[in-house]
Amino acid sequence: MIHIPLWKTVLTVAVCLLGIVFISPNFFTKEQLAHFPDWFPKHQVVLGLDLQGGAHLLLEVDFNAVVHEQMNSLADAVRTSLRKERIGYVGLTAKKDFVTLTLRNPADLEKAKTLLKQADSDIEIISTPEGQLTLKLSDTAISERKRSALAQSIEIVRRRVDEMGTSEPYIQRQGEDRILVQLPGLKDPTRIKNLLGKTAKLQFRFVDTSIEAEPGKAIPGVDILPEEEKGRNIYYAVKKQIIVTGENLVNAQPGFDQYNRPDVTFKFDSLGAKKFGDATRNNVGKIFAIVLDDKVISAPRIETPILGGEGSITGSFTVQEAQDLALLMRAGALPAPLNVLEERTVGPGLGADSIVSGERATIIGILLVVAFMFIAYSFFGAIANIAVLFNLILLFAALSVSQATLTLPGIAGIALTIGMAVDANVLINERIKEELRHGRKMLSAIDAGYNRAMTTIVDSNLTTLIGVGILYYFGSGPTRGFAVTTSLGIIISMFTAISLTKQIVAWWIQWKRPTRLPI
Repeated sequence: MIHIPLWKTVLTVAVCLLGIVFISPNFFTKEQLAHFPDWFPKHQVVLGLDLQGGAHLLLEVDFNAVVHEQMNSLADAVRTSLRKERIGYVGLTAKKDFVTLTLRNPADLEKAKTLLKQADSDIEIISTPEGQLTLKLSDTAISERKRSALAQSIEIVRRRVDEMGTSEPYIQRQGEDRILVQLPGLKDPTRIKNLLGKTAKLQFRFVDTSIEAEPGKAIPGVDILPEEEKGRNIYYAVKKQIIVTGENLVNAQPGFDQYNRPDVTFKFDSLGAKKFGDATRNNVGKIFAIVLDDKVISAPRIETPILGGEGSITGSFTVQEAQDLALLMRAGALPAPLNVLEERTVGPGLGADSIVSGERATIIGILLVVAFMFIAYSFFGAIANIAVLFNLILLFAALSVSQATLTLPGIAGIALTIGMAVDANVLINERIKEELRHGRKMLSAIDAGYNRAMTTIVDSNLTTLIGVGILYYFGSGPTRGFAVTTSLGIIISMFTAISLTKQIVAWWIQWKRPTRLPI
């Protein structure tokens, strides 16, 4: 008899039964699974972009805008600090990557430099004896702000995608300034492209009605901003001073106003509510502008103080536009604009064709392997074929449980593992035949075949695992999908070839008591 410890038998059977249980949800629809008990597994294999269709976007973070905004902030800080200490200056200007100004009194130079260094320790100051100052961020500070902007952009993109309810999105950093976004199953790529392309910097600012707003007109302390509404050519003279920003929002929801027109209701946090309440209390009768990405989306008149921290935005919105605006407000503003470098849309029809082709290739591969093993090794080949079947069951069960995304290269990895799944069986069977030729008895030949083939099986599969591990580490997207399915297939094939087939052989010998091996 072939001796297999009881715990090994129990473990082998348990793994196979669990594989059958965890693969079973793939044979039901999501609606059918909803009626199953809570304890029953409901995870199905997740299809990637190339199999179920969707959108592929490669985005680039505009770091020039990040640096320019930092310069604007630095200019505001300089203005505040110098005015507080009553240090006179002229010509304060924020350029692309530096800020310049000239002190009225060159004798204040050292005092001003010390003061500005205290305001921001990351700046470098270049001065002249005449009192001219040039301020810029250090290279280290710029690099840190760029890293922070990229990380924040990825998080905001993820929030916006999650708000849309897209299942299994793939969002990953690429290089130093790019973000890869893949959205399987997305039916409207244009909408997500528009949502991700908006910086969504929301500001509440007062309108200066005493100034005639003309496009291109330069007025100190005022921005001439266009209205967002389509089909109209209206501009507002909006004061630069910001009452409150979108950072103080805690919620925003689409809805309908009293005239059944789509609108967006919003709510501030305690700090935002106080700022907004104070501003509206002191400016009843004035017009304030709700500005999104330098466009006025609404400009209502303050009829009464808004003290509760809640309000609504009305305009010529469609229901979809109101939903998108609320989504952008909830998700937060991007630190910099995102430019679309690459855009691809995969239709569900192409994905369905890929699935059919993959199924056909897999079935053909299985049939050829099954035929070869049965012809070459007779009954022992049939046992190896059972191992191939359970190899597929356990592989798809593992993909379902881990929620790993199956892509077209992943299907290629599955087809590859079918052939690799019988490699170990070929080695074992050939070793058994060799032991029989050397005169060993049947049971001794089986034991020796499994034991002596073990080293070769482990070595060959380990080297392959190292290769696919490198693919996974350095690859991305579909390459990783291939690496995942191939590595899972290798590990599972070692289990089925060594443990499962030996267990079946042991049961067969115990049941049949053969006098010779059909191999």
